[in-house]
Amino acid sequence: MSENKGKLFKALKAAFPKTIPILASFLFLGLTYGIYMNVSGFSFVYPMIMSAVIFAGSIEFVTVSLLLSAFDPVQALLLTLMINARHLFYGISMLDKYRNTGLKKIYLIFGMCDESFSINYSAEIPDDVDKGWFMFFVTLLNHLYWFTGSTLGGIFGSLINFDTKGIEFVMTAMFTVVFLEQWLKEKNRFSALCGIAVSVICLLIFGRDRFIVPAMIAILAVLTLVRKPLEKAVSGE
Repeated sequence: MSENKGKLFKALKAAFPKTIPILASFLFLGLTYGIYMNVSGFSFVYPMIMSAVIFAGSIEFVTVSLLLSAFDPVQALLLTLMINARHLFYGISMLDKYRNTGLKKIYLIFGMCDESFSINYSAEIPDDVDKGWFMFFVTLLNHLYWFTGSTLGGIFGSLINFDTKGIEFVMTAMFTVVFLEQWLKEKNRFSALCGIAVSVICLLIFGRDRFIVPAMIAILAVLTLVRKPLEKAVSGE
């Protein structure tokens, strides 16, 4: 029993520092979401429950307008699929990493947000730390940060008055840092350059509101086609 507790504590201790940047951004964005729900006429119970069971920041913001408009489940379904379609690609990327994680896989799949994916996919986990529990605690901590921020924003939203315009750029800045870390770590940067080039092309063709899914499909197709020569080039280094 004590050995299991030691393993859990070691995984938690390794995971927490990786999530500190997410703590800062999720608390602020969660507060913003909770305040938004409050000023839209909903009690704190709504953001508290939605942050716990939905845990998808973008669609939670959109859900506010869906709740205030006429009931249209088909529109809600299509909108959710469109906004969160990128998770299909996240899931494919995490197939190997989630293997042999036991029942933890259920929660890892449910709680996989952009930030948890970024950490779990790119983090260098120490050899003496259980990888399954490390990824579990990364996911759980990020979930708790969002839940806490959303709930506090819903409770204190009517008491706080400040301009939140532009606060969503925190997420953009964070992913820019993640990209730069990967860029500096990798010797062969074909994948990064491919992602940039394909994304720019799709942005020009489809526009900023519709380019993400086509870009992901195109990137996946290109990397699949060049997978073998790319692997040979990396192993040759």
